Amino acid sequence: MTRTPKIIRTISELRKEVSAYRRTASEEATVGFVPTMGYLHEGHASLLKRSVSENGLTVLSIFVNPLQFGPNEDLTRYPRDEQRDISLAANNGVDIVFLPAVEEMYPQYPLLTNISVSSVTDHLCGASRPGHFDGVAVVVTKLFNIVQPDRAYFGLKDAQQIAVITRMVNDLSIPVEIVPCPIVREQDGLALSSRNVYLDAEERAQSLALSRSLAKAEAWISEGASANELARLLSDEIRKSPSADIDYVEIVSYPDMQPIEGIDPLRNARNAILIALAVRYGRTRLIDNKLVNPIEAGELVCSAK
Repeated sequence: MTRTPKIIRTISELRKEVSAYRRTASEEATVGFVPTMGYLHEGHASLLKRSVSENGLTVLSIFVNPLQFGPNEDLTRYPRDEQRDISLAANNGVDIVFLPAVEEMYPQYPLLTNISVSSVTDHLCGASRPGHFDGVAVVVTKLFNIVQPDRAYFGLKDAQQIAVITRMVNDLSIPVEIVPCPIVREQDGLALSSRNVYLDAEERAQSLALSRSLAKAEAWISEGASANELARLLSDEIRKSPSADIDYVEIVSYPDMQPIEGIDPLRNARNAILIALAVRYGRTRLIDNKLVNPIEAGELVCSAK
């Protein structure tokens, strides 16, 4: 479905547009929202397609949020291509593309208000990127207040981010349903990411160690591996690619994101388990994960309005 989306750059205009839709639409019509940092790929397209199929109006935001980047991270070189993103939005039936400047989102900078979600941010990316999820929480809350969507769509490649946002939404009674969507991968298994563009040919080939190790995880679990043993097996597999610099390999409960320790085999676990990886290839930090157990991820992390 191709549709020419309306391009909006100010908060006031976006609020007017969404309000006008709600006044004229039927009571059953809903607003879907996909927040992104742009440089869109087929993973983002899958979120947009789902939103368009489930809602009367779909809003896509593209905003590279400075609050979620650390001082030595890739804010200035984060890939950007506005016209390419607008074209992908049009090809997937998006109604509105919100493209605010930093000054529009944060007219008084630095901010004096912070939103911090504890516990679920103590490990994984929360530990290796201090302050990252505070920045995510602020911008997502602000975007929810601006758009006031009925549903918001997020990819499970950023599973910890979904857990953080869902807990924040539930704790603050924000009236939005969080919809987690499956990881989208290249044919060779690499999880789609805007940062994949940074990889040179050799790094790109070696980065397949992430998906390869995750593909072996269930067999190791079925053979009786404990959490500690599984983390060791995954790390050994990843290190077969010589340029891999492991940030973390962790086995945590989901969605509370607490480490699983001890010697009990994971196959006996009753709750959802997240196998989470973060590995650097050169200057590029990649994340990937796998949710294991019979419970559907969506049942665990979706919040009802």
